[in-house]
Amino acid sequence: MARRRTVSDSVLVAAPPSAVYALVSDPTRTPEYSPENRGARTDHAGALPVGAVFTGSNERRGFRWITEGGGTAADPDQRFAFRVRAIGGARRRVRAGIAGWEHLLEPAVLPDGTPGTRVTQTWTDERTMPDPVARLFDAVATRGPFADFQRRNLATSLQRLRAVVEADVEA
Repeated sequence: MARRRTVSDSVLVAAPPSAVYALVSDPTRTPEYSPENRGARTDHAGALPVGAVFTGSNERRGFRWITEGGGTAADPDQRFAFRVRAIGGARRRVRAGIAGWEHLLEPAVLPDGTPGTRVTQTWTDERTMPDPVARLFDAVATRGPFADFQRRNLATSLQRLRAVVEADVEA
């Protein structure tokens, strides 16, 4: 069976698209809502432009790793996307397609009638390894199919993202 390569989830946020964009387009703020990211470094303050690079520190179940990513879409208040193109340790990284991440922002009306934003987060598996090898890796790294793991991660990430953005707007 072929592995699922794309997972998406959405949440409604009681904040304008500009407030959401300010959070998701700044990799240094990712630890505020990501279940795995523990920090990021980049030479760019604020929104990451297309082509700019960042380094992320991540952790899952006691395992730590470094990723390198680059901005692939930066449409203020509408869409922010990046690709993870290297993974490994502080000094040695494997350069290969790893994953793509996208945040799509759409003006929306919340159930109570107030304006807000629908945030859709999408993860795309860009690993080129054969499916049997990916299944073995996934069983060790995530205790099952990576897409199932990412579905849970996205749900957690979006709930945290909503809490952070709504707290920022209230402050």
